[in-house]
Amino acid sequence: MYLIDSHTHIFLEEFDQDRDLVVQRAKEAGVQLFFLPNIDVGSIERLHNLSDQYPDCCFPMMGLHPTSINASFRHDLEVIKAELKKRKYMAIGEIGLDLYWDKTFLSEQIEAFEEQLRWSVEWNLPVAIHTREAFPQVFESLYKIGIERLRGVFHSFGGGREELEEIERCKNFMIGINGVITYKKADFRNYLSIFPPERIILETDSPYLSPVPLRGKRNEPANLLHVTAKLAEVYQVSTEKIAEITTKNAKRLFSVRQ
Repeated sequence: MYLIDSHTHIFLEEFDQDRDLVVQRAKEAGVQLFFLPNIDVGSIERLHNLSDQYPDCCFPMMGLHPTSINASFRHDLEVIKAELKKRKYMAIGEIGLDLYWDKTFLSEQIEAFEEQLRWSVEWNLPVAIHTREAFPQVFESLYKIGIERLRGVFHSFGGGREELEEIERCKNFMIGINGVITYKKADFRNYLSIFPPERIILETDSPYLSPVPLRGKRNEPANLLHVTAKLAEVYQVSTEKIAEITTKNAKRLFSVRQ
């Protein structure tokens, strides 16, 4: 089985003691490629170090996470935009809007999100979108910038049926499914099958969102097997079929040929 973790933060300090073993365990589980979304200016060096250590399987994205938006966000955007000119990135990410933790910098979050959406058009790169309690605002920004000019993934989907249907209408966008699908309160399992599997990719968001039966522990890419199994239940197909479809989807989205 060949799997792709389309969204993992294994460059973070949570993996400093056993990062090589984490990669090894993932490959033994069938997870062959890892897409690494940046978080903020402070995470860039770590992101680059891991991408350089494993250039054949660890692929970086570049962006400013919405929960990292503060009064100095314009300076941070300048630093991150400069990085786009220095090396190859697979996507603009992780970007978006987060109204769950704090709404203090809502207008700044929107400005930063829309600026980074423009970068995706300029560099012809997909976007990895973080949205938490902010679907209406995210859709508004996407349509404002030009939904037909954009492509990408709604990372860590866990929204309602109407939101899923709205994403389905955005033909250039996929959804990322992770360990949340295994949670007891994951109501979206009840209607996820209305969404075409050809537009779903797998992710862990490790070290966060460990799937059942590992909740409360550090997540890692090898745990993608639990996500694959649950998604196979939802679509009533084999885990091998889910692996085949989602791998093909991820390669198409990120323009990967290997």
